[in-house]
Amino acid sequence: MARRGGPVDHERGRLRHELGAAPTLAGLVRCLVVPYAALVHQQGGRSYLRIVAQLRGQFAAWRIESDATTTKHLAAILDELEMAADHPPAIAAERIVALIMLLTGTVAERARRIDDGSANELDHEAFVANLIAMCAAMISA
Repeated sequence: MARRGGPVDHERGRLRHELGAAPTLAGLVRCLVVPYAALVHQQGGRSYLRIVAQLRGQFAAWRIESDATTTKHLAAILDELEMAADHPPAIAAERIVALIMLLTGTVAERARRIDDGSANELDHEAFVANLIAMCAAMISA
């Protein structure tokens, strides 16, 4: 998990830094999605994506159970999204968990389809853009 998660988190931090002091909601979500979805291009990355999706029962405890060495930027971005949502704390927290589930499940399904040799209707760029839009909409709804 650390072998794949560490580089993804590092890239998330780099992308977040590029956004500066006033990021948009979609910009923050992009920081989460782009590095994570890029793992579908590697066989080992696809295995990682599918394993993470199997851990969905633990997503509600992400703040407590995350490995700080591989989720530092993930946690910071999720905190920013939670605050940007402008919802009561309990609703904002629920939406963050739902975002994590949507992100991990959707990318894992794409990885599964690639591994199975099934066709994907969207190319990678369209898939990522759609996933960013869906995740941002979930937070802002």
